[in-house]
Amino acid sequence: MKKYLTTLLALIAIVATAQAAEVPLLGNVYARQATLLNGDWKYIVDVQEEGYYDYRMNLNRWGFFQNAKPQRPEDLIEYDFDKAPKMQIPSDWNTKDEHLFLYEGTVWFKKSFTYHKQEGQHTLLYFGAVNYDCHVYVNTKHVTHHIGGFTPFNIDVTDQLKEGENVLIVKVDNKRHRDNVPTQIFDWWNYGGITRDVMLVNVANTYIENYKWNLEKAGEKDKKRTISLTANLNKAEAGQQITINIPELKLKQTLTTDAEGKVQAQFQIQKSKLQLWCPENPKLYNVEMTLNGETLKDEVGFRTIETKGRQILLNGKPIFLHGISIHEEKPNGGGRCNSLADAKTLLDWAQELGCNYVRLAHYPHNEFMVREAERRGILVWSEIPVYWTISWKNEGTFNNAKRQLTDMIMRDQNRANVIIWSIANETPHSADRDTFLGNLAKYARTLDNTRLISMAMEVTGQSNYVNRLHDNMHEHVDVVSFNQYIGWYRDVNDAPKMKWEIPYEKPVIISEFGGGAKYGYHGAKNQRWTEEFQENLYKENIAMLDKIEGLAGTTPWILKDFRSPRRVLNGIQDYYNMKGLYSDKGEKKKAFYVVKAWYDKKEQWNKQQ
Repeated sequence: MKKYLTTLLALIAIVATAQAAEVPLLGNVYARQATLLNGDWKYIVDVQEEGYYDYRMNLNRWGFFQNAKPQRPEDLIEYDFDKAPKMQIPSDWNTKDEHLFLYEGTVWFKKSFTYHKQEGQHTLLYFGAVNYDCHVYVNTKHVTHHIGGFTPFNIDVTDQLKEGENVLIVKVDNKRHRDNVPTQIFDWWNYGGITRDVMLVNVANTYIENYKWNLEKAGEKDKKRTISLTANLNKAEAGQQITINIPELKLKQTLTTDAEGKVQAQFQIQKSKLQLWCPENPKLYNVEMTLNGETLKDEVGFRTIETKGRQILLNGKPIFLHGISIHEEKPNGGGRCNSLADAKTLLDWAQELGCNYVRLAHYPHNEFMVREAERRGILVWSEIPVYWTISWKNEGTFNNAKRQLTDMIMRDQNRANVIIWSIANETPHSADRDTFLGNLAKYARTLDNTRLISMAMEVTGQSNYVNRLHDNMHEHVDVVSFNQYIGWYRDVNDAPKMKWEIPYEKPVIISEFGGGAKYGYHGAKNQRWTEEFQENLYKENIAMLDKIEGLAGTTPWILKDFRSPRRVLNGIQDYYNMKGLYSDKGEKKKAFYVVKAWYDKKEQWNKQQ
């Protein structure tokens, strides 16, 4: 009994030291005063999680987070970060360590760094993303447990850091579970690790936490446009003054926070002096926001997005979204994208295809990708991984999805190119699913009512050659989007006979269509996996889709071949989904040219609007 109480008290002491906490996400984090913690980290593979649990599956008070060292020759410590191998962070362990290619489980990471305290400053520990379940320790103290593999989070670690040498240890677990978001099965590689930047961000005791700029809709006869701003501090503090400055628009004004630490304002700008962001002219304005002598800078574009009947209107004009779906995977061998160079390569390929729009599937992509697309004038659909068969009745699953939705919106709410928040992909119909997704859609609108809401639906009503879209979620979305694979999961010869019935007076986006081909594999157009088969599939599909009333956009599946453990056909797939218009190496398949020619015509239509 005494031994039990001693162990219990030790565990309580470990938990009691967790004084740090996640704080609301910093907006525009890359404009802050920050120190990157990227580079070489030590790592230990922990298959049975012995560094976290003891042999009775209780929390191990001698766990790896203690970073223990023998103090006497007879001390038994069965791990040593100093003798462990190194891994470059950010990255994924699947492609950095050949032994971990198929591994799903726990890996511990350790980084030592030097820190100097600054008076009147708080220090936040920021992670761009960690896949999937992670525990974070600073100087052996547990500071957070975060769940979710594709969105950022930050922790106030001011009191846990010390002058001089510090140690950061992260337990990362990418095992799949039924109640996760995404759930147990999904058609992409489950890249594990610290997959995006890690930073120490210095902020004042009172700082601008986040903000949102927006261009209000205006009538054709209005001579002025209205720009609105909402911003909030990290604390409810009245009387703080925030100076707003957009030099190019000669807009400068000082605002005072209310009792909640917020400011709200509207600014009138002569219509002739305001250039609207659009694909042809992705105009971004330098924006400065100053609080107590510290200036936060950003580049912000102003545009409107709305629907009218079955049209999508950008800045009040109809636009056809000729796009492509993209996974966040590096070219030339796979691995999770984690750099601006990765983003540039994928967007170069999308632009070569003729895209003005990309669907970033099936989860929020790196901030580098979103911002680079914005600079290039590429519109974005951004999505959370509510994918396939989620645990619709589980409250924890809903809260997980809600948190990921929140963080996606909070990070990218000032990006002019993001026009659609997507809440799901290919989810089976049920009353529980409708409640889950309906509540997500309503919640998304409370965070941001200036963008469109959509989701990738499935076509369920089929009768011979008539496909009728029926989904109760049509009431909650602004754009009706669905995936269809005539020619791949149904005979391509059916395409000319197919009739689509979409009984909703809303714009239609075909969020996925396509089929697989191995680059360089040639044969008859009815021979699976050949480039000719994929080429013919696209020809037949394009002719079919052009007949759909209200078609406002497409994002074929997919830009490039990508890794997937579900794709096991030896000699053809070899753990790759082969539906790319490019190979993984950037080689164009024959179907690329079919889509390119179609998109050139769609762009001509856009120019005539």
